[in-house]
Amino acid sequence: MYDTVLPMDAGSTVIGIDLGGTKIHAVRYNSMWEEEQSLKVQTQASLGFEHVSDVLLEMISSLRKDSTVNIGIGVPGLVKHPDGIILQLPNIPGAHNVPLQEKLSAETGLLCTVDNDANCFALAEALLGAGKGHSVVVGITMGTGVGGGIVVQGHLLQGAHGYAGEVGHMLLMPGNPPYKTKDKRGDVEQFLSGTAMGKRCEKASGPQDYLQGDACAFMHEDIFKEAAWMCTNLIHMIDPSIIVFGGSVGNAISTHLPAIRSELSHWVLPGTPLPELVSAKLADAATRGAALLTEQQ
Repeated sequence: MYDTVLPMDAGSTVIGIDLGGTKIHAVRYNSMWEEEQSLKVQTQASLGFEHVSDVLLEMISSLRKDSTVNIGIGVPGLVKHPDGIILQLPNIPGAHNVPLQEKLSAETGLLCTVDNDANCFALAEALLGAGKGHSVVVGITMGTGVGGGIVVQGHLLQGAHGYAGEVGHMLLMPGNPPYKTKDKRGDVEQFLSGTAMGKRCEKASGPQDYLQGDACAFMHEDIFKEAAWMCTNLIHMIDPSIIVFGGSVGNAISTHLPAIRSELSHWVLPGTPLPELVSAKLADAATRGAALLTEQQ
């Protein structure tokens, strides 16, 4: 078991920002990781990333105090580590090869850390949420897409370039996605994201409908099996002690985790230790995890 240690100078504050395609949520936390002040604004992504970065600066200016020492930002896209360069944000035009970390540090004079939002989710749940005390934590966000992060002994596993933990792009059934599309990757996201499930069952009105009731009953057993395949790959690759599910679909799947765990027994090698499968605990994992990024330096 991992004994969580979160060093932060008494009296200091940090700002955690969740940059989403539709809204930006920023929170200032004190040295005990308690929320002091929160701001939410519409992203207005259609106006482009230059506008969005100006909004970020305005929010930081509103939240920062003399005690504020760091800023952490989670973004829904690929981020080059450790430079904090955004390679792309699919839902915000103009966010291509943007050195956001360097830009905000220069503009604010504060240490700034930028990472993928799923990494932020995983970090918060590992240090302060459902995975607290566990040595190897996998966090999986299942919503519009599928993202993931891996935390080992309290630190994010970044990989050589910062792209580790992209659970949604692990191949599940290569060449055979569950609906008609030109993209034949057959990765996890094409099976288990909310977007994919909506295409698989057009009668559904949301994540709960994909996983219970009659509208999508034909999918239920398939989803449990596919989620078990995803977990099997993770188990044999990194041997996690716990897998934490979040996001709209991840929350909806929470009551079915025993069924997924039971399905695992058919796919892992005999005698393989199984991790705990749990639902996310924190309501503010995105902003809290972004703030915690600053402790990873």
